[in-house]
Amino acid sequence: MNISLLQCQSSRDVSANLLFIESQLEELNLLRSSWGELRPHLVVLPECSLLFGGHESAQLAYAGDVNQSPLKTALSALAAKFNVYLLAGTIPALADDGRVYSRSYLFNDRGETLGYYDKLHLFDVDVSDGTKQYRESETFCPGDHISVIDTPFGKIGLTVCYDLRFPDLFRALRLAGAEIIAVPAAFTKVTGEAHWQILLQARAIETQCVIVAAAQWGAHNEGCRETWGQSLVIGPWGDIIAERKTGTGWVHADIDLAKLQSIRLQMPVVQHNRFTEPSLRLGNK
Repeated sequence: MNISLLQCQSSRDVSANLLFIESQLEELNLLRSSWGELRPHLVVLPECSLLFGGHESAQLAYAGDVNQSPLKTALSALAAKFNVYLLAGTIPALADDGRVYSRSYLFNDRGETLGYYDKLHLFDVDVSDGTKQYRESETFCPGDHISVIDTPFGKIGLTVCYDLRFPDLFRALRLAGAEIIAVPAAFTKVTGEAHWQILLQARAIETQCVIVAAAQWGAHNEGCRETWGQSLVIGPWGDIIAERKTGTGWVHADIDLAKLQSIRLQMPVVQHNRFTEPSLRLGNK
């Protein structure tokens, strides 16, 4: 199973971000040809890959619904053009209350939508960086469901960024059948340096899943935002399979789910767990 994560340094310029992603997919296409690859290929983009930085309210101008979203259409077209399964980071999608969902779509290699997930946990925190206060709930509406999607690569559970701090979500995804869990993210430099890698490894070990975490990196929009980077593929034993710490570009990994199944058989933590299954508490924060 071949997986590629794209580390981005996205800005508020949607056209420039889209051109960067397309240029990187062209490079990936050449690599795949040199590999003689015939198998399906999964590409994971980071959170806010087409629009990042500035006030979150900028997302409202680009929000669309499930059927009419220019950002969704553009990413779907890239999946079809380059013949890849594309987990499209996040794009804004209209919510009924005037805010938007931070929505992650998974497209197949024909550009068809296999499923989507709306970020459940919103980043309303204070951080000792240049931005200082993050209040996603002023613009974003939390989702109301978990998502595990069946693919040729295995069953993929979807999360986004701040979700990483909530192990109940990851346990729920494992119980719903997830073998791979995607974490498109834009962790701040401060929180990323402190917690990013250790949380990803913990979630991999707890769920016995492969974690694929594509990240934003660097300074965005003249330094208004700064993200940590360090895109990672982590195995179900907590081992780092592939990594890109800094800079933009690709992280490639070839995953064998047989190892995952072996670990689950040897250490059946799901059967051993004596606590009740997590359930989603709905709300409109």
